[in-house]
Amino acid sequence: MSDMLDVRGSWLSEDDLESARERLPIVYIDAVPVRTDDRGQVTSVGLLLRGMPDGSISRAVVTGRVLYGERIRDALLRHLEKDLGPMALPQVPVSPQPFTIVEYFPDPDVTGFHDPRQHAVALAFVVAIEGDCAPSQDALDLVWVTPHEATRADFQSEMTGGQGRLVRMALAHCGLLP
Repeated sequence: MSDMLDVRGSWLSEDDLESARERLPIVYIDAVPVRTDDRGQVTSVGLLLRGMPDGSISRAVVTGRVLYGERIRDALLRHLEKDLGPMALPQVPVSPQPFTIVEYFPDPDVTGFHDPRQHAVALAFVVAIEGDCAPSQDALDLVWVTPHEATRADFQSEMTGGQGRLVRMALAHCGLLP
């Protein structure tokens, strides 16, 4: 993708990132990967197994920072490819619209969305995936589950930091009220 941002010069050093996290909200994207049938109905939800900011191992959606100068669409594509592999074939609209905005706080009691490192504002999207996925980078595993399975209490207990609530919100947005 020739129009993609050259991210090499856009990363903050670890010290600079830590300093920024102490002073500013950081912009993120959250993407709930789904598979759909030929009518566009969600048939399964893709959830990663990864190490979380609080040190736990948890099921999670695709998430990541938006870089300075990066369009939201490009951030979505970059993080989906990074976590799901280059053959995932995400169907991101030309002008993506989030289904909600999530605020993560170091204090889990503020919104129920928790990131112990920072105050983060995440634009949340549901993204249909059409290709083959293979977890990569920080993702340890990827599992596809039915919407019903994703909302079961035992499966929800495998998600921390509000990720389970975010998945339920995404499914409600798609007309699949848990």
